[in-house]
Order: sequence, then structure tokens, then C-alpha cells
Amino acid sequence: MPEQERAYRRWVESDLRRFTVRVEESDLLISAERPLAHLAERALRDAREELERHLRADAEFGRALRPLQVPDDAPPIAREMAEAGRACGVGPMSAVAGAIAQRVGEALRAHSRQVIVENGGDIYLYTRRPRTAAIYAGPSPLSGRLGLRVSRLEQGLGLCTSSGTVGPSLSFGRADAAVVLAHSAALADAAATALGNRIQSADDISPALEWLRTIPGVLGGAAIVGEGVGVWGELEVRLIEPPSRR
Repeated sequence: MPEQERAYRRWVESDLRRFTVRVEESDLLISAERPLAHLAERALRDAREELERHLRADAEFGRALRPLQVPDDAPPIAREMAEAGRACGVGPMSAVAGAIAQRVGEALRAHSRQVIVENGGDIYLYTRRPRTAAIYAGPSPLSGRLGLRVSRLEQGLGLCTSSGTVGPSLSFGRADAAVVLAHSAALADAAATALGNRIQSADDISPALEWLRTIPGVLGGAAIVGEGVGVWGELEVRLIEPPSRR
């Protein structure tokens, strides 16, 4: 994602130490109790190599827009992405950013009691206090003015965002932001894609969130289209003012 499309990173305020890790097109912003860039880079390289090895063996995995079966001997990251895609009715690559963020975050958990890994708007978090994430919704006037507070503590969670108006990721919808909280970041990523695909206008927000409720492992969701917004589940909406606007 181009640097101008990561402007939301200027909004991040945290009691944790922040650092970035980049490997090829992967660009992670990580918050932890101490700098762990070396360990994070190693975990990121391992995750990418595992996935790239599977993509070389199964080219369809990288192209599929619908759920795809993978063999039992596929790498763990590929199996997790495929499972998330099947749960949400989308292709496995819809879960790639969340799956990589989770792999890196889990690798750092042995060295930090709190870890937040952001990968292009898709987040893995394990935290000991509630956290509020600002919603970047591109052209919407609500972009950066609404936050979603996550209060589940000491659990590995995914908080992921899809958009039909922001960034390079494929979406068949027109949501400025479709956000999902789930028990895993791979599932949250796939579910956010599927949620966004169902939204063409503000009128679609309510039925799309009703659909989201049916997915096991999903804890909550939110969607923004222009000035229209809807929220369901374990997400508390907060009015915020990003640091860059203060």
C-alpha cells in the first residue's frame, strides 16, 4: 500500500513501543512492550516463505475467489487461510494479511505480554487493557472520527478492515470500511472482505451485519458507507479526534 494510503498510522497512540518491519511488499507496524524487530522480521520471513512455497505448488490458491480445499499436508498458514475463506464464502487469499499479522504476533507473544501487529489495516492484538482503533474510511466524512473499542483482554484477536474505496485489495462492494472482530485475524480478514462484498450502499449495512452474525468465531462488525454506519457485537463505538487533527 502506498505511503499516502497509510496516513492512518499517524493516528496511532500507544503506551507500547512501536516499530516497523518490512519484507518485500509486507509492511507491518508493531506495538509491543519492548523492541522486537529482529524476531518480528524472522517470523515475517518464515510466514512469507511458507506461503510462497504453497503458492508455487498450487497456483489456484492465489487466484481463487471462492472457497478452496487444500490438502492435509499444506502448510499451516495455507490451511488457516483456506478454512477462513470457507467459513465466509470467499477465496483463501482474502485472509492473507490477517494470517501473516497473526503469525508474527504469536511469535512475539513469548517475549511481550502485549502485542499489536497491523498489516495494511488488518490487526492481530493481544492486550491487557482495552484498546480503541480509529476507522480509516477513505472519502467518508466519518473517516478518523469514529473508533471501535475492543475490551476482550488477554486473548489473541483479529480486527480487520476491507474497503471498496480505499487501497488495492479486491472488493466487490462499495463500503468505505467494513470491519470485523474475530477470534483469529485470518477469520477477521476473510469476514471483512465478505462483509464489504455485500455492501453497495448504506441500505445494505443492516442486512450485511445480520449475515455476519451467522459466522462462528466472529465477535462483532461495523460498516461505513458515506455518512451511514452500522455496528454489531463486541465493538463499542467511540467518537475520536485523530492526533493529526488536534
